[in-house]
Amino acid sequence: MAIPNQHQLQTINQVVESLSSSECRSLLYLCGYEDTNNSSAYVKDILTSKVMSYEDGHLFLVELMLHLKRFDILKKVLKTSRADVETALKCRQVLPRFRILMVNINEDMASEDVRSMKFLLSRTLPREKMEKAKNFLDVSIELEKLDLISPERVDLLEQCLRNISRADLAENVAKYKMLGENTLYFYHCKLQHPKDILVNSKGLELHVRASLNMAPIPYSKQDKNSPFLILIPLDWYKFGTNSRGACVIIDCVGNDGDMLERTFKALHFHVDLYKWLTVNETLSVLREVFRQRENHGRDGFACCIISRGTESRLLCTDSSDSTGLRLDSIRQLFTADACPMLAGKPKMFFIQRYSVPEFQSCAKMSHQDEDLETDGWDGITTYGYIPAEADVFWSHCWTDEHQLEQGHHSSVYLNALKEALHKGQRRKNKLIDVHTEVNAVIFEHNKRNPGKSYHIDLKHTLRKDLYF
Repeated sequence: MAIPNQHQLQTINQVVESLSSSECRSLLYLCGYEDTNNSSAYVKDILTSKVMSYEDGHLFLVELMLHLKRFDILKKVLKTSRADVETALKCRQVLPRFRILMVNINEDMASEDVRSMKFLLSRTLPREKMEKAKNFLDVSIELEKLDLISPERVDLLEQCLRNISRADLAENVAKYKMLGENTLYFYHCKLQHPKDILVNSKGLELHVRASLNMAPIPYSKQDKNSPFLILIPLDWYKFGTNSRGACVIIDCVGNDGDMLERTFKALHFHVDLYKWLTVNETLSVLREVFRQRENHGRDGFACCIISRGTESRLLCTDSSDSTGLRLDSIRQLFTADACPMLAGKPKMFFIQRYSVPEFQSCAKMSHQDEDLETDGWDGITTYGYIPAEADVFWSHCWTDEHQLEQGHHSSVYLNALKEALHKGQRRKNKLIDVHTEVNAVIFEHNKRNPGKSYHIDLKHTLRKDLYF
């Protein structure tokens, strides 16, 4: 984590000192903390840690103030406006939608409503917990601990709100349930042109046409009495800037693994680098990805492999008479039915193969289909609703293995990928556009070096746009 400078510390101090104790509690909850310690010193420490953990900590801070409705702090302390923040957040938000929903309900719940809900849940929650609960957030946290409500499970909450005659709040929960955790909430903004609104054939959705450098942002029809405009990013994957996903790098050549490790760490991936693996060791590492519980909540998965191989197989560090590891087998390990925890999430593969002559001994297959069985996940699955082969981005580049004989060889493809990913992060480009830049670099290299050509095969089954 970066070290905050004096200006950042002063800003955070001013923000926290301007908040009430109840607002500090809501802030901690939005930051992912559920303890009741809302002392100024503690809140400042937590907020400093969170702000410094993000690449754009200022954006995180202003988003917090937006959802706490402290527009005065936005103006006086953070030197921005509500409209500017809403614009900045159109394509990039980091606060969980579920927690925003809970904070909004908490703000709208009167003391009498909280007492009614506590009475309704008196047989569900322990008495001592209910006595300590001072507001709706306290009650919701206890329900979360018992796994009775969660970002994916809000039926009980909706029913409770209806039973205490808060149908307005129950409707907000129903909208969240229909739209999902990826919903973006904004205050109503004035549309400049009527043509910016398009109604689809079912009349259920409106589409706001974004500015030229942004993807279209869909959102549901709005209740005129609601203060919120609900934006639904159906056109792109949820891909947060903080801990985007797990990244496994397998370098069986020894040249570019460290460079890729630095690249993906800078992109906020949790990176594991392995070098000089055999085929069996490579399979073991890839299987381990979905056995690690901490990977289940990540937004996606990236895999980079550098190896000698043939058109359809990788040799890793095995000898040339080995049957190798089928490239198709790697993809099969991460299909929705084999790896449910990644169902619906983007899975990116970047393969640099150094071509060796096709080997002849393929009669005995060392890795049959039964070798690809998985047993590392026992959670609730959604893969029945998602095509098994969906959400895969497969970039396979190959060049002659004789290039490895050059001193200090480094892959042109992987270096182009590094540069394009860094640019894509700064420009918020789609992954497809990032790869287009890689293609251009390879094309120019091949024109200048016809004897050292690189070839790329790009295939993908992405159902949405993927932004860096």
